[in-house]
Amino acid sequence: MGLKSRVSSCVRLAAAGTLTAFVFTSGPALSASGQQQQPAQTAQPAPLNAAAAPTTLRISAEEAVKMAMENNLGVRADRLGPQIETYDVASARAVYAPSLISFTTSRSITNPPSTFQSGAADILTNDSFRSNAGVQQLVPWGGGRYQVTLEGSRLTTSDVSSRYNPQLDSSLVASYTQPLLRDFKFDAARQNIYQSVKRQEIADVTLRQALTQNSVLVRNAYFNLVNALGQLDVANKSYELSQTSLRNNRRRVEVGTMANLEIVQAEAEVASNEERVIIAEGQIKSAEDALRVLIMNPSQPDYWTTKIEPSELPTLTPHPIDVDGAIRNALANRTDIAANRKQIEQTDISMKYLRNQKLPALDIVGGYNLVGTAGTQREFDYTTGVPVILRESQRPFGGALRDVFGNEFKTWSFQVNLSYPLGTSPAEASLAQVRVQREQLSTQLRDQELRITAQVRDAGRQVETSLKRVATTQKARELAEQNVAAEEKRLAVGLTDGTFRLFQSQRDLTQQLNNELSAIIAYNRALINFEAVQTVPLSGF
Repeated sequence: MGLKSRVSSCVRLAAAGTLTAFVFTSGPALSASGQQQQPAQTAQPAPLNAAAAPTTLRISAEEAVKMAMENNLGVRADRLGPQIETYDVASARAVYAPSLISFTTSRSITNPPSTFQSGAADILTNDSFRSNAGVQQLVPWGGGRYQVTLEGSRLTTSDVSSRYNPQLDSSLVASYTQPLLRDFKFDAARQNIYQSVKRQEIADVTLRQALTQNSVLVRNAYFNLVNALGQLDVANKSYELSQTSLRNNRRRVEVGTMANLEIVQAEAEVASNEERVIIAEGQIKSAEDALRVLIMNPSQPDYWTTKIEPSELPTLTPHPIDVDGAIRNALANRTDIAANRKQIEQTDISMKYLRNQKLPALDIVGGYNLVGTAGTQREFDYTTGVPVILRESQRPFGGALRDVFGNEFKTWSFQVNLSYPLGTSPAEASLAQVRVQREQLSTQLRDQELRITAQVRDAGRQVETSLKRVATTQKARELAEQNVAAEEKRLAVGLTDGTFRLFQSQRDLTQQLNNELSAIIAYNRALINFEAVQTVPLSGF
């Protein structure tokens, strides 16, 4: 018998058709994208005081995964991680944005007489007002920075010898600082940007891992529900068989071919099977809630009342397993491997920065200043030894600005700054520490690769073992069916000492039906895990 024929026989004998007809046809179906679809209207509406029929959600495993991606609160939270890191990258790059600077100062100074011969007239009072505005920026190349400011001021003094009173000044100050060694190729700002980019990449990897792990959880929860429904179907079938045996035994007792004790045994078997039905129904509710939490939107009003029905049964479709190829794929694409490598890259960025910080600080600072003066200008007569004001003339503030932008009065400067720590610098100590951290991460990565190889090999072995288990359980189920048929014949012709052996064979058949269904589901789960273990760690599943 071919594999496809054995699978069909397995599903048929496990009452899959009964499971589909009996369990999956109550209530209207819903699509994965429309959970809020209203139940179809019946020909005769229910009374107003009657309870509304529960909504039924009939979905496949793939639809359950899609719903989880849309509705699961954990997935929504995980998706915010990369967004947070995106803003962190933008914040790090903002260090190169130019910034406006400005200050305004009002000041009044009164100085006492400078000698004991000075009188009250020698008290000097200066009132000043200064305001400036400018721009400064850290440039994204070479670690340089510049600052340009334009300033205006007004000074009023009681000094009679002052040439301008009030005096209006204006100045334009520009400076540029350029590192030549330390901070030239790599500085703290660039380190922060590169580190934030790596953190964003790690967040992307973490999100991909969370989504894949959630998909595995959903598929396993889906199969848990399918398994619970299958167990209920088997329990119902056993319950019906025990009831049939009870009816047959009662007829035999009535005609005198069987003792009354056999009825008691049959009734005990019926009660035991009824208990199994009750337990299986409770397991369905638990499996339903576990899947509901993963895939449904908790804000919808019928969240807890919606009935979830799988639309597909587990099938036995053997897949070829390439363990060596899976190992290569896992070592190249596993999210935990990728995250570890990103951490090593972060360490390399820190090492690059610290190597640069070991260099001497050699900076060139260039400056260029322009000034202009205006106000009420005085002309003095010094012939008597005491300055006498001859005349005053007004020069508006625009004249000071013309001096500045006309490049009339200028000052330039060129400065070289050098500093180098004597002895061990903090950067050298930090660099040694980071080197050890990198060696630690590299060792952990090699250990991680070894453990991943073992995990993939084990996952592939589980697929092969599960497939062999299915074949064994199929054979055991077939033999159990033959044993039940034989015991029924023996009981019918009076060749057995009662119903005990028949009930025992029926229990064995029930167990083998459960084993076969569990083996098929285990094989499908093994395939899911084999695919997932090549992408994410499966701890906890």
